[in-house]
Amino acid sequence: MIKVFKRMGKKYGGLFALAIVFIFIQTMADLSLPKKMQVIIDEGITMGNTDMIWQAGLQMLLYAAIVSVSAVAASLLASVCASGLARNLRRDIFTKVTGATNNQVNPFGTASLITRTTNDVTQLQQLVVISRLMIMAPVMGIGGIIMAVSTAPSLSWIIVAVIAVVAVFVALVLRKGNPLFKAQQKKLDTLNQVMREDLTGVRVIRAFNRTEKEQKRFEAANADLTGTALKISRLMAVMMPVTMLIMNLTTLLVSWVSAGLIDQGSLDVGQMSAFIQYVMQIMMSLIMVSMIFVFIPRAAVSADRINKVLESQGEIFDPKAPKALPAGGQSTLEFRDVTFRFQGAEEPVLSHISFTARAGQTTAIIGATGSGKTTLVDLVSRFYDVESGQILLDGVDIREIPQEELHKRIGLVPQKAVLFTGTIAENIRFGKSDATDEEVRHAAQIAQAADFIESKPDGYDALLAQGGVNLSGGQKQRLSIARALVRRPEVYIFDDSFSALDFKTDAKLRAALKDETEDSITLIVAQRVSSIMHAEQILVLADGQLAGVGTHKELYETCPVYKEIVLSQHSEEEIA
Repeated sequence: MIKVFKRMGKKYGGLFALAIVFIFIQTMADLSLPKKMQVIIDEGITMGNTDMIWQAGLQMLLYAAIVSVSAVAASLLASVCASGLARNLRRDIFTKVTGATNNQVNPFGTASLITRTTNDVTQLQQLVVISRLMIMAPVMGIGGIIMAVSTAPSLSWIIVAVIAVVAVFVALVLRKGNPLFKAQQKKLDTLNQVMREDLTGVRVIRAFNRTEKEQKRFEAANADLTGTALKISRLMAVMMPVTMLIMNLTTLLVSWVSAGLIDQGSLDVGQMSAFIQYVMQIMMSLIMVSMIFVFIPRAAVSADRINKVLESQGEIFDPKAPKALPAGGQSTLEFRDVTFRFQGAEEPVLSHISFTARAGQTTAIIGATGSGKTTLVDLVSRFYDVESGQILLDGVDIREIPQEELHKRIGLVPQKAVLFTGTIAENIRFGKSDATDEEVRHAAQIAQAADFIESKPDGYDALLAQGGVNLSGGQKQRLSIARALVRRPEVYIFDDSFSALDFKTDAKLRAALKDETEDSITLIVAQRVSSIMHAEQILVLADGQLAGVGTHKELYETCPVYKEIVLSQHSEEEIA
């Protein structure tokens, strides 16, 4: 938890220190009030000294004003610090996740990362808000004990008995509550995961008439979380009444014991009154401690979950001594005996892959599902690093190129078209933030997206809904392609990016791409043979290995795997 609070920063750390000063002033003033009350009763009222009553009364008013001002200032500063910590944590988690590798993010899951960024951060924010109690409680408790013992030593045994009873009670509550707090956060993760899956796949759920089953799955996760939350609520509901009962019984006990001592003349009424107030302050400090012990385990669980994200270590780093890519000349991308396996996997996904892709040529990658096509192109972007072998861009190992510089030279069109909330033009400019209107229109024309964009009332300023749900699959793919084209990169990667296009649009797009990418390396992952038949180089993957490399005609005659794929989609007459 200390590691998390260090992220408060110098600014908020200084404000928190100031809040501690105000809390200390408030507590000291609060501890002085009962003593002044004792003076009013024993030296003022009992002795008939009006001047003493006025003097002590004015001092009490001053102390009360100091308590009020300090309490407001401490509360305000604690709230500001809590908001600052929450902001910093959300920023750090987002920065960590967006810069993390797939192997870092995958163990957490999207739903859990959302929970950690929202609910877990909120738990820590609430802890900072009540952190003034963490400082006030021990100061008030210890100060109250000292003042109470010095005021009426003969009643000290009552304080010891009360503290023992409350300590046992709080310990029992914590023993029961700690496992529930951990379980609650995990069950919240599960609920968020179910909700995210159902909202993302709502059309599939309806299409297969699984609405009722998914509702039951959600209700089960919701009921499970609710059950745990209710157990915690019941536990917490017991704490305050029991503590107040102990407090009231303590007051009665002090009054009863004090009555006998006053009757004997060994205790004054003012001493009893002051002692009762000090006992109340001690009890209040114990209540604060019990509240703190309720919040701390929950916040500790959240802090641990956040730390796991922030301290997760990636395996892809920028080189300490980066190498510059050569300027000018024909670009080349070479895989040199590349082998790769996913983290924890027994068998490699890709084994001993070697080929060279050159500028002005189209290198197509085809193979059965699960053969490693997407993984191969992911290695080019360094979403993963190779286990052995090398990937060379213009003769330089990509691990020796800064990631930012590498990504500037790559235009990626992913398998699933991803669009962002905003206008069409903003989504295209995602590939190049300073692209001119002419460059945006040109990219859209090449991607065969200009017609449907210009048919909209707002044209390029038309707003897209979240994820581009107000567009068809083919339209989203074309905008994704335009986003890569506007960048004019050195390497184009089309990861099965034409699957949602009709044959006519597909043919127009490929013809337009031919001239646009003549100075660039083009990698195309494809499922349809017809879309890659004219590629200068085709890589055939089978079980993570290269089953063949060549043109369509060469592979059809020499590669059984490729011929099988071709004949599964076309008849021999069509091929001939």
